Amino acid sequence: MASITLKGNPVNTLGNLPAVGENAPALNLVRNDLSEVNLSAWDGKKKILSIFPSVDTGTCATSVRTFNKNASELEGVAVLNISADLPFAQSRFCGAEGIDKVEVLSAFRSSFAKDWGLEMTDGPLKGLCSRAIIVLDENNKILHTEQVGDIVDEPNYGAALSALKK
Repeated sequence: MASITLKGNPVNTLGNLPAVGENAPALNLVRNDLSEVNLSAWDGKKKILSIFPSVDTGTCATSVRTFNKNASELEGVAVLNISADLPFAQSRFCGAEGIDKVEVLSAFRSSFAKDWGLEMTDGPLKGLCSRAIIVLDENNKILHTEQVGDIVDEPNYGAALSALKK
């Protein structure tokens, strides 16, 4: 279990992030059109998984905007923003913000947060995903992980982008 904080207050997750060098666990997520998708949709591409509690919070929205801006400069890379928000809320946010270079996916009807060790088990955001970054190679091998220490902090974008060059 990872110990993180929310504005300095302790919060725990169900487990730990998968380790660098391991193959990524399976995932099933929901696109904005309500279709289900798994990692095979991005076969042959490196992937940045930007995982967060809700797109309706300031830091989460900033991370989606930042990765959307950076994604325009990345070739052969899929940026997947993942939260438990309903696809309708994700679509509304992306439309209002002009988010069009990354994919926003919902974990609302999957075991993603549990399977990847990201589910918060206590605190006011209990049941949601913690803030984390996971970078995968073309074969879904984990190149980089970051469990953000305090949920209100932004991830280390530079470290995630650097991991793509490995």
